Amino acid sequence: MFFIVALPSFMYVVFGLGSDERVGSGNVAMYVMTSMATYAAVTATTTVAGGATIEQTMGWGRQLALTPLRPLALVGIKAGVAMAVAAVAVGLVFAIGALTGASGSADDWILSGLLIWLGSAMFAVYGLAVCLVFRGPNTPGIASGLIVVMAFLGNLFTPMDGLMLDVGRLTPMYGFAALAHYPQTDGWLPNGEHDPLWLPVANVLVWTVIFCLMALWGVRRNRART
Repeated sequence: MFFIVALPSFMYVVFGLGSDERVGSGNVAMYVMTSMATYAAVTATTTVAGGATIEQTMGWGRQLALTPLRPLALVGIKAGVAMAVAAVAVGLVFAIGALTGASGSADDWILSGLLIWLGSAMFAVYGLAVCLVFRGPNTPGIASGLIVVMAFLGNLFTPMDGLMLDVGRLTPMYGFAALAHYPQTDGWLPNGEHDPLWLPVANVLVWTVIFCLMALWGVRRNRART
């Protein structure tokens, strides 16, 4: 859990500290801060949700069934924990950014923070889906490892161009990251291209539906085995 919260903050310090060139309505430091906060939130929700799924599939769910808590309450508790950890991770990155030169309008800060936090719920569903479909004690690690790949393709770690950018636009993290940056950049990319607002919105909606369907299929398959 320490690395979920602290690693993205460290990455911001390494790549964003002191970068005062202008990007949209803010500076490079704010752009990097938003990227690292996005990565932090996604990692947090994926890890917590995936861990909760493994608890259920590996037998812990039977123990919980003996308690007065209803399944819906258990899901709500785990979802609350995931979003709370995401909020802490995002808040830490933003706080460090505010103290080290990240600049932008107040509206940009608020909107980006809210978009990151709320949008990270999509990756809680992703963590749930992967761990339901590919059952096993190592599945949360696999889900988290895929997050790193998606972050690269989502334009979070390094600006992409050409074919890689075209491919990246189709991947799950791209739309979420683009929405997180939208208040600052208004859709303009580091390479000078522009994404209309509908593109990241459509990306997020489509992948959310895909992850929900995967999770539903995983639940039904696991029930059929028992």
